[in-house]
Amino acid sequence: MGAATTNGSAEPAPAPALKFLIYGRTGWIGGLLGGLCAARGIPFAYGAGRLESRASLEADIDAAAPTHVFNAAGVTGRPNVDWCETHRAETIRANVVGTLTLADVCRGRGLVLINYATGCIFEYDAGHPLGSGVGFKEEDTPNFVGSFYSKTKAMVEELLKNYENVCTLRVRMPISSDLSNPRNFITKITRYDKVVNIPNSMTILDELLPISIEMAKRNLTGIWNFTNPGVVSHNEMLEMYRDYIDPSFSWKNFNLEEQAKVIVAPRSNNELDQTKLKREFPELLSIKESLIKYVFEPNCKTSKA
Repeated sequence: MGAATTNGSAEPAPAPALKFLIYGRTGWIGGLLGGLCAARGIPFAYGAGRLESRASLEADIDAAAPTHVFNAAGVTGRPNVDWCETHRAETIRANVVGTLTLADVCRGRGLVLINYATGCIFEYDAGHPLGSGVGFKEEDTPNFVGSFYSKTKAMVEELLKNYENVCTLRVRMPISSDLSNPRNFITKITRYDKVVNIPNSMTILDELLPISIEMAKRNLTGIWNFTNPGVVSHNEMLEMYRDYIDPSFSWKNFNLEEQAKVIVAPRSNNELDQTKLKREFPELLSIKESLIKYVFEPNCKTSKA
């Protein structure tokens, strides 16, 4: 209900003050999210509790009194998801038990939970062929079970559908303008001896993390493919890296069969449909436009600009 003014007209009620509680302080996305909040003057606190400990989560919420909770915690494995293959109990504890506990505690408190999940739960198939432009939609059932990490993520996504307070964001191969960060997908592949060359949906964090804050403000829930529209291949990205950053950079390709010899678990390759997110945020750039604007132009060291 609007507030009355002196001339009798109504003014919109002021938006409620925001206060975010963020899990994943020591992680890449959690750290970036805190930095965004600080830059935008949004009060926030980092959760200190373990996700699997209900009592500690409740204590965090009591102390912070947040309007929204963000979960950027979880296990991805170090140096990569192959770690999860030999640490299955730990992976379940963080990615399944912990996430579900946080969702349940938030539901009991009437809080929206923004959960940074993964889109690495699909792989190209007959209905979504590589190069077809047909992406997996939010309602599609995950079809990739090649890695234990992806199995746990698909498992928890299915269970979270029963929590009306959860906003699940399917992040893929995240990229940021910080090319020194070893978690950055671009940084990763520039350091590999060989790379495959497969078009994929990817997430430009510089553009999409601010959108996740706006999603919280709008109290959006449900599953969202959280990538930029379109796909980009490894070679296309490395060509941009060479053109904008290091003209002397070179790389070698190998195929999936050759890759399988040097990794433990297969990797997900897919395109996610962006119709839903683009409808809500029409300003969202395509993956190649976003790469240039947010990553390569700010870091440009050549005459490309």
